[in-house]
Amino acid sequence: MHDKIFSAKNIILLVIGMALLVVGYILLGQGPVNNPLSKTVAPLVLIAVYCIFVPYAILAKSKKERADEQANKK
Repeated sequence: MHDKIFSAKNIILLVIGMALLVVGYILLGQGPVNNPLSKTVAPLVLIAVYCIFVPYAILAKSKKERADEQANKK
């Protein structure tokens, strides 16, 4: 069993995801209510980060881990 829960790849992807969340919330708070950034772009960024990017960052495996799994199956 591996000692680490997350690999370096997972941590880097999570940090990028957190940075994108900050950008999304900053865009959400910009300007008046009818601002296109706060009305359309920010929600799309936030939904993409929460529903796609962060789960991928948590579940992503390195090539070595995939190769180890393939070897263990045989």
